[in-house]
Amino acid sequence: MTRYDALPIGPSALEELRTEDDAGRPCVPFTATEGGDPLRCCLRGAEPGERIALVSYAPLRRWAARTGARPGAYDELGPVFVHAEECGGPAEGRTGYPFSRAGALRAVRRYDAQGRITGGRLLEIPADEERGFDEALTEAFADPEVVLVHVRAVEYGCLHFEVRRS
Repeated sequence: MTRYDALPIGPSALEELRTEDDAGRPCVPFTATEGGDPLRCCLRGAEPGERIALVSYAPLRRWAARTGARPGAYDELGPVFVHAEECGGPAEGRTGYPFSRAGALRAVRRYDAQGRITGGRLLEIPADEERGFDEALTEAFADPEVVLVHVRAVEYGCLHFEVRRS
């Protein structure tokens, strides 16, 4: 059982992204051919034949709009895959951290209540994937200023999931 909750992109943001993404571009759905694309709406890989879309997403901007934070230059925009239509979110009872693969590199970025980066680290996911993420997130939240953590793919810079202080 994971110690922290990996959060998907929320339903209201998904509804907007499926019309126009955070870069102002229209959503252009396509059919997944090979599958495996990391879907941020339900935190699983796409299956071949599913209708998905690659959209630009600004997670910190959206979080700041809800909380009143002012991230300034730390506001980032990046690519994410989502289902082209409503999917119901992550499966109930799912276990582990999404998109985890031993040996993969992830950036674990920490943010304070104003949305400023307070630090981060590179995580090479170990064979015991859950333990690796648990340790990285425990380290991040050991700083009392940290309220939000983004886990991003190093290769493409895209957000994989977000964790908030409980």
